[in-house]
Amino acid sequence: MANVFSEANFEDEVLKSDIPVLVDFWATWCGPCRMIAPIIDQLSTELAGKIKVGKVDVDANNGLAATYGVRTIPTLLVIKDGEIMDTMVGASSKDAIMQRLRPFM
Repeated sequence: MANVFSEANFEDEVLKSDIPVLVDFWATWCGPCRMIAPIIDQLSTELAGKIKVGKVDVDANNGLAATYGVRTIPTLLVIKDGEIMDTMVGASSKDAIMQRLRPFM
């Protein structure tokens, strides 16, 4: 199961993480978000220790969504050392996401 990131823990869990973090900006009402949810959960397990994987509910954390310019969901950000290293917008296959993550492992 993917981590749950919020405005309360984002700095500690994501920005100060000692490994890269994949952040999934999503919402419960978003069909494409629900479509990739099982992929995000799989990646969380498979990449444990290499890349931290978690989700931000944009409805509950609209400040984070605004800070990171998230206008379309799902939006996946790869954050390393507090900096955005890659951005993926829209639903993607597991293979496509893995391909984008490989440089950070």
